[in-house]
Amino acid sequence: MLAALVSAFAGVVLGLSLAAPPGPMNAVIAEESVLRGWRSGFFAGLGAMTADACFFVLALAGVVTVVREAPLVRGLMVGVGGVLMLYFAYGAAKDATSTFTTDSVDEDARGFRKAFALAITNPFQIIWWLTAGVGLLDPGQFDVLSGLPGQLTVSTGGPIIIVGFFLGIACWITGFPAALSAAEKRIDSLAPAVAYISAGILALAGVSFLYDAVTTLA
Repeated sequence: MLAALVSAFAGVVLGLSLAAPPGPMNAVIAEESVLRGWRSGFFAGLGAMTADACFFVLALAGVVTVVREAPLVRGLMVGVGGVLMLYFAYGAAKDATSTFTTDSVDEDARGFRKAFALAITNPFQIIWWLTAGVGLLDPGQFDVLSGLPGQLTVSTGGPIIIVGFFLGIACWITGFPAALSAAEKRIDSLAPAVAYISAGILALAGVSFLYDAVTTLA
């Protein structure tokens, strides 16, 4: 029982290690949360999570390794991601001048599609699945307490750690938009500020991605 709980907790930590770091995905979630409310932020996070589910299936099928072995494929994906980020950066800056909050299903779907498109071409997520993701899926065990082998172990490649992984992502895409939405209700100027910051992060990431794509393809 203890081993199962430890494995589940390790999965949650892995999920948070992918979902929580600052970057373009959380910039999109933040923008949607403060401009359109918690639900839009959640759906944006759900879009990113859906991309991870796709990477998970592709990793199981062994397709993810194609990205590592084919620079052309990686370069094209990163290039597309860079163009999308610059486009969404422009949209975020434009939205900051006319902020609004809505529960429109169309806006929820918009945030979902935006986050999914960025996540599926995000080099950080691709690299994560080529490194930590491989360890998540590879059946095996490792000792949490290195000095006491066999006392506290994490089992990888099984359903418990994988469920924990997606639970960790779900916790982040639920809690992060909720915190931002609550803060926005207390500080009227937060929404435009977050939108401009999100636009800046997306623009910098877009330029970085395009540079990476050009150097890879060259």
